[in-house]
Amino acid sequence: MDNIEEDIRALQLDSSGEDSNMVTNENGGEHQESIALDKLEEDLRNESQTDSHMEEDANPHTGHSDPQAAIAVKEQATSAPEPVDDEKNKKRHLNVVFIGHVDAGKSTIGGQILYLSGQVDERTIQKYEKEAKDKSRESWYMAYIMDTNEEERAKGKTVEVGRAHFETETTRFTILDAPGHKSYVPNMIMGASQADIGVLVISARKGEFETGYERGGQTREHVQLAKTLGVTKLLVVVNKMDDPTVNWSKERYDEIESKMVPFLKSSGYNVKKDIQFLPISGLFGTNMQTRMDKKVCPWFNGQCLFEALDVIEVPLRDPTAPFRMPIIDKFKDMGTVVMGKVESGSIREGNNLLIMPNKVQVKVLALFMDEDRVRSAGPGENLRVRVSGIEEEDILSGFVLSSIEKPIPVVHEFIAQLQILELLENAIFTAGYKAILHIHSVVEECEIIELMHQLDPKTRKPMKKKVLFVKNGAAVICRIQVTNMICIEKFTDFQQLGRFTLRSEGKTVAIGKVTDLQSTILDVMLCD
Repeated sequence: MDNIEEDIRALQLDSSGEDSNMVTNENGGEHQESIALDKLEEDLRNESQTDSHMEEDANPHTGHSDPQAAIAVKEQATSAPEPVDDEKNKKRHLNVVFIGHVDAGKSTIGGQILYLSGQVDERTIQKYEKEAKDKSRESWYMAYIMDTNEEERAKGKTVEVGRAHFETETTRFTILDAPGHKSYVPNMIMGASQADIGVLVISARKGEFETGYERGGQTREHVQLAKTLGVTKLLVVVNKMDDPTVNWSKERYDEIESKMVPFLKSSGYNVKKDIQFLPISGLFGTNMQTRMDKKVCPWFNGQCLFEALDVIEVPLRDPTAPFRMPIIDKFKDMGTVVMGKVESGSIREGNNLLIMPNKVQVKVLALFMDEDRVRSAGPGENLRVRVSGIEEEDILSGFVLSSIEKPIPVVHEFIAQLQILELLENAIFTAGYKAILHIHSVVEECEIIELMHQLDPKTRKPMKKKVLFVKNGAAVICRIQVTNMICIEKFTDFQQLGRFTLRSEGKTVAIGKVTDLQSTILDVMLCD
């Protein structure tokens, strides 16, 4: 077990800096499931001189994960006239994903943020209170702000990735409320892949923290997936501190923190630099917009949630890099409109761009940021882009709006470095193994065509012995083939378009990074 822990620690996604040794958790240090490609990233950096394009921001989710937002978008886009808001992009913009186990209170916190920031009025709150009371769900009324469809309200569980917007003095935020239930992990992946920072919500209520944290709980899987998908900063909010079983107990808060810190370290986070803990009550808004009264919690002296979000630092993004916007949804509205998050570069009205992989040239007619029309936008922005030159039915989620001068590569096969987490029982990871690939807004069936090399866990170099199959915890270089042509990048060129997960039967079995592209396929695609 010690060897496995060392192997996985050596492969963490991002160096955790202070942590030269693996820290085991109280469950016996079973870190086969830890996110584990840290050393791998350093190796890849050394192979490439194109680090200037590397980004730490997150990816869009699939277009079908937010139908309510799409409907609202259509309604807003059809209203005329369309004034141009040039002030919109002067503030920095961050996507915040709320992750954590089911019933931890993610939607309630999101709803409370919107209420406290003035995005929802008192009358609307009263309507939701009555609706929740009529369904004998009095404590769910704040969650109704984020959970907009009937399935979510009936179950009290977020199914889709809810979206909402609020602003502070320095930052515009888009809230991504990801599902906590294990059945909706693919939706959570799409939410986290679009995020810049994460808010991990943990319930302090007796029994609820333990359920989410134990093996198989979504707290653990969400943390690992968030790290894999590029969420480098986490605010860990210990919610429901007002619950009668907790009553703002310092002992309970310290117990949760002491169990989470080793696990966060083992998942690749630098706890001193990338993690911040704070206690809150999402239902009552305590310690969210303003710091709480000492009478409520005399032992806590830290920031409130709004303060912590406002000052959090994320890596700078390059507005001059080649333009890349993975498409998460599309619809018709006075032409064809595509939605997505700008992963690199900048865009202006009048630009000529390519939609890949079908290589169709389009012209940008209009840009919309949140509810406002703008003339230009840079990396990190969530946009709706009205284009001419292509029909809506010819676009699929996972296509990429790309610069003409340097279009995004299109492949049918690629080489990747994989970290095996935990395979399904009786499954063998060998040539012929099939799984579902999640990479930016692409969800595609894939097959392992060839295991090329297994990596020595100590030297990180390929082993000479021919490898036929690998087990849990192994790192391997392999060739992967997808069913349809997809748009991806080498990880060393664009991090967010080159990192991925493999899932099988509802379980994350491996994580990886694209190390090489099949140039012959690229040449054929781009020279047709």
